[in-house]
Amino acid sequence: MAIGTKRKASVVTKDTGGKRSRFLPEENRSITSAAGPKANPNLTEAQYKDSTLEIEHGIVLRQYYPPEMTNQRALDYTAGKIERPITTLSRAIDTTQSRRDSVAVGNAVVHWFKADTRTLDNKGLSLASDKAKSGGVPLIGVYLVSPQDFEAHLTAPVRVDFVLRNLAVLKNDLATLDIPLVVETVDKRRNVPGRLIELCQKWGARHVYCNAEYEVDELRREASLTLDCLDHGIAFNVVHDTCVVEPGELSSGSGSQFSVYSPWHRKWCAYLNAHPRQLDEYPCPEKNHKTARKSFPQLFNVAIPKAPESKSLSKDDEVKFHAMWPAGEHEAQARLKKFLAERIRVYHETRNIPSGNGTSTISPHLSAGTLSARTAVRLARDAAPHKKLTDDRKQGHSMWIGEVAWRDFYKHVLCHWPYICMNKPFKPEYSNIEWEYDLSQFQKWTQGRTGFPIVDAAMRQASTTGYMHNRCRMIVASFLAKDLLIDWRMGEKWFMEHLIDGDFASNNGGWGFSASVGVDPQPYFRIFNPLLQSEKFDPTGQYIRKWVPELRDIKDNKGIHDPYGRGFEAVATKAGYPKPVVEHKAAREKALARYKAGIGRTTA
Repeated sequence: MAIGTKRKASVVTKDTGGKRSRFLPEENRSITSAAGPKANPNLTEAQYKDSTLEIEHGIVLRQYYPPEMTNQRALDYTAGKIERPITTLSRAIDTTQSRRDSVAVGNAVVHWFKADTRTLDNKGLSLASDKAKSGGVPLIGVYLVSPQDFEAHLTAPVRVDFVLRNLAVLKNDLATLDIPLVVETVDKRRNVPGRLIELCQKWGARHVYCNAEYEVDELRREASLTLDCLDHGIAFNVVHDTCVVEPGELSSGSGSQFSVYSPWHRKWCAYLNAHPRQLDEYPCPEKNHKTARKSFPQLFNVAIPKAPESKSLSKDDEVKFHAMWPAGEHEAQARLKKFLAERIRVYHETRNIPSGNGTSTISPHLSAGTLSARTAVRLARDAAPHKKLTDDRKQGHSMWIGEVAWRDFYKHVLCHWPYICMNKPFKPEYSNIEWEYDLSQFQKWTQGRTGFPIVDAAMRQASTTGYMHNRCRMIVASFLAKDLLIDWRMGEKWFMEHLIDGDFASNNGGWGFSASVGVDPQPYFRIFNPLLQSEKFDPTGQYIRKWVPELRDIKDNKGIHDPYGRGFEAVATKAGYPKPVVEHKAAREKALARYKAGIGRTTA
């Protein structure tokens, strides 16, 4: 495809599965065959061309996921005309409760670890331990590595490495309790549920516990397992643990789901203040039954597998990232407690300054599940002056708790509007915006060579550390979508492929915010000016000088933000720093016109 090609982002097909989610229902697999979308007779030639474009730019991995749905089907989800996957799971749980309760314990109880690789404050694990204790049988931990999941989820190599290192810590922690952790690779993602059942049958386990994940295919998978396991005499018990407040618990005065954060957050705080026991810590598992090592000795010797070749780090990166991001729940707890003791009081004043040390940097642990969000909120609340949750943005503890709450919010949104997990923007009408696909410009963005120092510094930080400061995430996302008019989904994908804290709901929500296609009351004409953002949040240029060494010789704290526009062209040119790839004012006008046209408004 030629550089600079444009197209509308909408692709018209029926919805058949989840973007970046894991288990595709059987009836949908014909659309995602290796033969490509043309193998699906439901696609017109125009739809096929659009699908090919998405494949070419890596927006949708057709091997795993179908093309984008129609706007109408997205609206049908909003109206409740199509059953949401969270409802499907709830119905499966409710209709099988008595049957599952009647299943005898068997020879063991299994906890299926996923994004919850910790022993502390882990609801599913705690309940599994209680069940094992009540039956006088061993508890067995299981983690099933799916290389295809890593590919389908766009999981960054640094994150895969972090997950595997977390498992090593978890395995050692469980071993001190005589609890084995079996980590096994399942090559085909569709075989994960079946392999879980096979292992349970092999060990004589008749109860499985796990914590829910909220992407579309995970919810469908867990709903199917709740039913299918009973056919094998196994009670599959999935519980809510990832969110501090369970999805569906909060609603507006009219009974509808919140799509705006501020009123949702006030309701979230009020709910937790009225139900403080919701923040209680779930006990760690007790030491395993004395028969565990005798009955299942081989399970204690299962090794943690290496990362798939496509997700492996180089030796140099391993050394760097292992030092930069120590793994495991002990590190997560230590990092959180240090932040609460030293920095949270002024968090509201320092959180937007990327050059400082004002944030907690626990997002990799929250995403990987080595730290419970419930634990984070409880400890921050207990450290707060008033020992309660408030919406006070001028108080550090409240401000930080509110940032943790965003993770809940985006997962609640994902559950209620599941089509955002199907390659569709939250605002369906925004799927008709005409995006640019200039691969040269996109590459300059990814490499930190746009000529906008704050953008380039942020992108280089991400490439080097696997992490980017939150304020900078908004700046670079707005720049890609609004200044370059490149399809925001390409940036969303790049973040997932490079960041250690990649989480679908939060990443999608952040990109939706920045591209004005998500849950946000602000209109599309909110366009960040990268120069003003740079001057406001990196006033002395400390962040820029750290990550853009070509500009370190510019000592002027005004010139560092715009070397070519403020008299430092010679320094920048000599150092090989590029000129700005666009002129912001002109780019802003172009974006406004493109957005207006895309949502059906006429240009004045």
